[in-house]
Amino acid sequence: MLPLPALPTAAVSSPNALRVVLLGAGRVAAHLAPALEQAGHRVVHIWSRSAAGATSLAARLHGATAGADPDLRHLEADVFVLAVPDAAVASVLQVAHFPIDALVAHTAGALPLDVFAAYSGVRGGVFYPLQTFSPGRAVAWETVPLCIEAAETDGEATLLRLAHSLSHDVRLVATPARLALHVAAVFASNFTNHVLGISHALMQEAGLPFDLLAPLVRETTEKALANPPFTVQTGPAARQDTPTLHRHEAVLAAHPQWQALYKALTISIQQQAQAPARNNEDPK
Repeated sequence: MLPLPALPTAAVSSPNALRVVLLGAGRVAAHLAPALEQAGHRVVHIWSRSAAGATSLAARLHGATAGADPDLRHLEADVFVLAVPDAAVASVLQVAHFPIDALVAHTAGALPLDVFAAYSGVRGGVFYPLQTFSPGRAVAWETVPLCIEAAETDGEATLLRLAHSLSHDVRLVATPARLALHVAAVFASNFTNHVLGISHALMQEAGLPFDLLAPLVRETTEKALANPPFTVQTGPAARQDTPTLHRHEAVLAAHPQWQALYKALTISIQQQAQAPARNNEDPK
């Protein structure tokens, strides 16, 4: 069961309130549902293949119904939001029944808008929050970039209205650019987290505390956000320090997968350093 952020004692009313049906009760839905209520919208219904999951999430809201019945044609809503994993969107669309001309938007970064093309009775849209969602961690929605795309102007206007009520950073992003954005986000978030996981494991093996790396990680991140990251690359790969690289590879001999990753990243850094736009600053 995914814990939810604390809710106010009563939903905030708003003259601009929209009626929203959420399909999904996982990480994104668990964060989005209370945020929508706090922004003054009404979450009408929670649908999930897991009736228990839908009921649990609805119980934390104000007046939302819940269920696992995919026939949603009786529900009156301004937008139906598919807050399910990317891989589940197609299968949910195959089983769900929406009111005629319903606005249905998915929250997936890598799925095209035309995933709705086969469903003539709905108006398709995208409501993609560029953030990572984890149980027990609050999300500052006002800072989350919300990427919007829609098949027609009325749907776009509704999604923009919903997005602007949550975030100060709302953008219209078409499918090709959103796919590139999603790939970039995987490098920036998922791959970075994986590499930090390797660092954590190596520190544990050496009997050292992981927080020893905290100042380095913070400075690296802040520097990369303040400059084009390739221009501020440092380390033994960037300075062509072959003896140090070999010593590092020896340390990783017990972890051949990590050693291979180390070598691949070293090659990538060195190739980038040889590109025409490389940084001329001597790396430290």
